[in-house]
Parts: sequence; C-alpha cells; structure tokens
Amino acid sequence: MKQILFSGMIGLVLSLLGTPVLIKLLAKHGYGQYIRDDGPKAHHSKRGTPTMGGIAFILATLIAYAATKAITGESPTASGLLVLFLTAGLGLVGFLDDYIKVVKRRSLGLRAKAKLAGQSLVGLAFAILALQFKDGRDLTPASQHLSFVRDFGWSVGPVLFVIFAYFMIAAMSNGVNLTDGLDGLATGASVMVFGAYTFIGVWQYSQSCAYAITATANCYDVRDPLDLAIVAAALMGSCFGFLWWNTSPAKIFMGDTGSLALGGALAGLAICSRTELLLALLGGLFVVITLSVIIQVGSFRMTGKRVFKMAPLQHHFELKGWSEVLIVVRFWIIQGLCVAVGLGLFYAGWVAG
Repeated sequence: MKQILFSGMIGLVLSLLGTPVLIKLLAKHGYGQYIRDDGPKAHHSKRGTPTMGGIAFILATLIAYAATKAITGESPTASGLLVLFLTAGLGLVGFLDDYIKVVKRRSLGLRAKAKLAGQSLVGLAFAILALQFKDGRDLTPASQHLSFVRDFGWSVGPVLFVIFAYFMIAAMSNGVNLTDGLDGLATGASVMVFGAYTFIGVWQYSQSCAYAITATANCYDVRDPLDLAIVAAALMGSCFGFLWWNTSPAKIFMGDTGSLALGGALAGLAICSRTELLLALLGGLFVVITLSVIIQVGSFRMTGKRVFKMAPLQHHFELKGWSEVLIVVRFWIIQGLCVAVGLGLFYAGWVAG
C-alpha cells in the first residue's frame, strides 16, 4: 500500500509547487482565459487569468506514477498505463484547443470536427487496446461485459464494447468540461471521485480472486486493481495541489487541457475497474450538470422556451443571485453525497455478492 501513499504525496507536492511556476510562465506569455460576452457578467473580471492549468496536474500525475514505480521497484501494469494514456491523450486534445484560443486568438478553439476527431482517436485507441494484454488469468484491462459494481450479464462483444467505451469517455470528458465553469468546482468534485476510486482499487485488490487469501464467490476479477488505485491516488493528490491555486479567486484555470483529461481519467478508471455504470453515481454532479445542458437545449428547440436562466446549471444559480463560493460549496456537498451513496452501493454489492 506504500505505493498509494507515494503516488498521492508526490502528485500533491509536485502540483502544489509546480502550479505557481506554470502560472508565472503562462502570465509572462499572456496566455489568459477568454471569457464569453454572453456569460455571467461577474466572470468578465476573470478575463486574462492564466489557463491551460491542466498541464500542471497531468505532468504531476505522470511523474508521480513513474517515480512511485522507480522508488518501489514495481513494474507498471497495462491497466495503469492505459488510464494514463487516456488522460494524457485527451489532455493533449484539450491543450491544442486552449492553445488556439489563447495564442491564435480564435475564441472557439479547435474546429468542432477536429476536436471530435482528436477525442475519437484517443478514445477508440484506448477502448481497442483495453481488450488486449491478457494476464496469466486471461484477464484484459477491460471486460466485454457491462458492469455496475462488477461485471454482470452477457458479453456485448468487442464492437459494441468499443462503441460503449467511447460513449463513456466522450460523455465524461465533456461532462467535466461543462462543470468547469466556476473556480475550483470541477477540480474539487474530481478529487472526491478519484478518492473513491483509490478506495475501490484497494478493496478490489484485497478481495481479488487472484490475491485474496481465500477466493470467495464475491471476489473481484479485475486485472490490476492495485495499480488503478495508485493512478487514482496520483490524480487525487495532483488535483488537490492544483485546487490550492484554482479555488476562488482562481489564480489559474485548468482549461480544456485539464477538463478533458480528468473526464478521460474517470472513464478509464471506471472501465478498467469494472464499475462503468457506477460512475454515473460516483460522478453524479457531472451527470446532473450535463443533463441541465441537454434539457435546456432540448426545451428551447422544441418549445422555444428555456428551463433555466442559463446552462450549465451552475450559471443558472449565479443569475439567481447566489455567490460563486456558495454555489461551489453546495455543489461539492452534492458531489460528496453522490460519492458516499456510490461507495455504499459498492460495499453493499460485495456483501450481497
């Protein structure tokens, strides 16, 4: 378990100390956030705040994982490397989007087709590779079965799995992107979910059909549960360090660089830990905020009327007069409840298994 402590602490320290260096570098080159004119007026004061802050916690996570393996002498696993590949790959797509916005001064960033192509390339590559790399028990990082707290039902086959995995990755990366509208909101919410996946990985490892002292009917057939916990801990620590600088008033924004990466990391952890459908509850805040946009767009197109004053949901409450800090804290409470219920169901699934 020392690997988990190492990865979390190294990620925290690197992000906490590295983010202010990145802030100075971005500010020196004038790489500031573009603010929409049709957004809440209170956000106009944020124009010019350094963005692309996701670079800090992505690098911190990658270095923390590599350093942990070097310190302990343990080898990386296919599952851990695939989740990191998905995180960094989507982070690169987001970086290109941010770079075009702030450097090329094109407010919409990457063309929609180019951004979708980048996300598709990374997401599909992850999904296909996740069905490779069998271990000694013929387990691959991902399973072709649907899963809640473990695999259930029949195999959907490789083609449907790849489509489903891509949908999950796209949904979560865009969900975190939509949530990243207020200082610290997406970062703090992500920390909670990564903490949950650290616990899930440790629990699955201790109750693994391969590593448990006595195999039981409710043991877990997950390829690399401990390494998934190490990756989750590195992400949690790195996001914690970044949150110090990202909380209100934010000194830096994560940008699409960070939000796409975090969404990819969450989807990757869920797929490799066989908790795909549970992610909808563990990441409940991201789901609710995404649904608010779908409801708003759908209602306006069908009836010409808006359900919310503005979507995503956090901006609706801003226009109702709630302060930014009040919204963030209350949304964090909601996210914390989602994680608590999700972990409760995960444990209940083990008891009932």
